[in-house]
Amino acid sequence: MATALPLVAGALALGIPTAQADSAPHGRDTLSGTKPAWATAGSDRGATDDGNKVSARVYLAGRDAKGLADYAKAVSDPSSPHYGAYLSAGQTQARFGPTRQQKDAVTAWLKGSGIEVTGVNQHYLSVTGDVAAAERAFGTQLHDYTKGGKVYRAPSNAATVPASLHGAVLTVVGLDNAPKRAKHDETLPPPGPVFKNAGPFSAYYGSRTDRSLPSAYGAKQPYAIKGYTGKQLRAAYGAKSRNTGKGVTVAITDAFASPTIAADAARYAQRNGDPGYRKGQLTQVLPDDYRYTEECDASGWYGEETLDVEAVHAVAPAADIVYVGGASCTDDDLLDSLAKVVDNRLADIVSNSWGDVEANETPDVAAAYDQIFQQGAVEGIGFYFSSGDSGDNVASTGTKQVDTPANSAWVTAVGGTSLAVGKGDTYQWETGWGTTKANLSADGTGWDALPGAYTSGAGGGTSKTVAQPFYQRGVVPDALALANGGTARQRVTPDIAAVADPNTGFLVGQTQTFPDGSLQYGEYRIGGTSLAAPVIAGVQALAQQARGGQPIGFANPSLYDRYGTASYHDVTDHPLGAGVSLGVVRVDYVNSQDDSDGLVTSLRSLGRDSSLHAVVGYDDVTGVGTPAAGYLTSFGGHHRR
Repeated sequence: MATALPLVAGALALGIPTAQADSAPHGRDTLSGTKPAWATAGSDRGATDDGNKVSARVYLAGRDAKGLADYAKAVSDPSSPHYGAYLSAGQTQARFGPTRQQKDAVTAWLKGSGIEVTGVNQHYLSVTGDVAAAERAFGTQLHDYTKGGKVYRAPSNAATVPASLHGAVLTVVGLDNAPKRAKHDETLPPPGPVFKNAGPFSAYYGSRTDRSLPSAYGAKQPYAIKGYTGKQLRAAYGAKSRNTGKGVTVAITDAFASPTIAADAARYAQRNGDPGYRKGQLTQVLPDDYRYTEECDASGWYGEETLDVEAVHAVAPAADIVYVGGASCTDDDLLDSLAKVVDNRLADIVSNSWGDVEANETPDVAAAYDQIFQQGAVEGIGFYFSSGDSGDNVASTGTKQVDTPANSAWVTAVGGTSLAVGKGDTYQWETGWGTTKANLSADGTGWDALPGAYTSGAGGGTSKTVAQPFYQRGVVPDALALANGGTARQRVTPDIAAVADPNTGFLVGQTQTFPDGSLQYGEYRIGGTSLAAPVIAGVQALAQQARGGQPIGFANPSLYDRYGTASYHDVTDHPLGAGVSLGVVRVDYVNSQDDSDGLVTSLRSLGRDSSLHAVVGYDDVTGVGTPAAGYLTSFGGHHRR
């Protein structure tokens, strides 16, 4: 289940299209990155049959790819004289989009090679043809390769295009047919089988402790909360009553669409103290049809949409929310959803709780994503991506790596924390999100093998493919930026963080299928950086309102500009002092719905994220930190340290 989009090193600084003349046959330009890394000589199983069909997208570079990247940086950098000088969607296309002549020239070349052009828009041409025609068009041979025990098609060399097109082609996606499907970052219960938390619960952190349970780390640990609500999250992250997100629109992109989202969101708000939705406040932009519903587990994405919508509204209750659903969980369909936001300027802020590991990325798709992100930056649109839920990914993949699209230098990667909100909605502390689990011993006198096995944690670390962007210079320590060896500093994630730990998570409400087959509304606690991303999106809506409604756009330069100030909680794994460990007690249904199969009691230890650590200053679990009371007030005007 792979989404694919690495960024070639230096692309943020250079902003150039991937077509290059180096090492290409005479009269042709190479489309760098179109041969995937997994297509090796050792896995080559020979030529693909010429009669097999190829469906692909030929992405257009536009009339000024370098200018697009340069302008995206200029309007996003608080030190630039062009900061905030955004363009409309129409102006962006007129200045940077492809010309009619470019489209016509690319179309003529493809048709002349025997490729059928089935669709054209301002980003790409959809094409189809047999293998022989694709090989003629792109100047490469297509072979079959083994990958993960299966066989897929891929180019044996990077694709090329005629030099006479003068750089009109950005990249081609689809010459390889390995699955590229995004997953949402938290395994959320679908509206099929019901999911319930068992309890007992704390109403706020530390409010309920069972003195009969064994101690851990020298103290009795409290029960996990039932689930934080908007009131508690707004207090934790410095929101005042006047900051509501009024006048700001947040888009959410996921795959598919929950059929009960409007009713669920309205009921949740009414039950948990959030303002009701006014008419037209929550809207959906959906595709005409859906694809790969079984392969993508379509119903599993309903809970993702529900969490995202309810979390944004809880933090920014007056903000408009537009849900832009993808026709599937593939890159093509998720790219189309993002493009809808940019092409129609649907929102100021875009929350995205999906992704995959960097090893599954391919540079061709990366170029397509980054072009969308750059166009969004030019229009004053910011993209926020969850950083992942498996820490350094060693436990889940065997390889230390970051997640994508959070690794892109053009998005804000959102990491995760464990959050303690106390009595009276007071912020107490946060740790980096990293959880271990130790079950209560059979005799009830201890916790087995405390702290227990690693279960999950906020994603982060050093990219192997993306160069260090300008905004991280001087903030991210070299111990992280150079962690992969060599002298070239790389992108490190995340950039910022918010609550993500499911043990200190958010209460969400969703229609589910109960054991008797009935559809009923139910509420449960959930987390993951799938929570952190919409929480930060909501905070950004508050910040945009605080600055008089002017869009923040691509936020990273502004976020790092505030590093080391009262804007952030500097989160560490040991907020109560070195050597003081923290945890919560959880009681869960064995079957996730009732006590018919018994209960299990466990201690979930906090601040233990694989090999990643939340430390003083920037770190690869929480980035620059989490929003504090000073964050929103800093947007009262143009902020400079």
